[in-house]
Amino acid sequence: MNQADEDEYRQFVSARLEPLRVTAFLLCRDWHTADDLVAITVGKLYRHWRRVRRVEHVDAYVRGMLTNAWLDERRRPWRRERSTDEVPDHAEAYLPEAALADREQLLELLAQLPPRRRAVVVLRFYCDLSVEETARALGVSAGTVKSQAARGLASLRALASIDVSGESA
Repeated sequence: MNQADEDEYRQFVSARLEPLRVTAFLLCRDWHTADDLVAITVGKLYRHWRRVRRVEHVDAYVRGMLTNAWLDERRRPWRRERSTDEVPDHAEAYLPEAALADREQLLELLAQLPPRRRAVVVLRFYCDLSVEETARALGVSAGTVKSQAARGLASLRALASIDVSGESA
């Protein structure tokens, strides 16, 4: 890679590193795994930068790379293990208590969705991608995105209506 390409790559990555990290966190609910996913994505992006930079929607392409990296990681046996103790992230300490509770509830609800459905919901409603952009990022049809988004939102609504005791609100 020549110096101009490398400078362009560095500028692209530095401008999008934090949004990619947050997107990865929303997918996997773990900051350490999110950092790993971003590192994997950025490494692959570096290797293929000359080809990727010519893509019409580079941001959507990179989000697709990130989502695919997450889906690949989910298939690894050690990723199926769940820890029971959650250590609070220091970045959340400054948030108002109510906002933090809402955020935690949303993350818990998202965690209950199947991986592909969660990916559709995050890309559509957090990253604000269109149906077509989401379909392109995930390599599925627009109809699949629409149905998975509808089912995902319906699942989130149903899960949100159940209170802590397990009874409907």
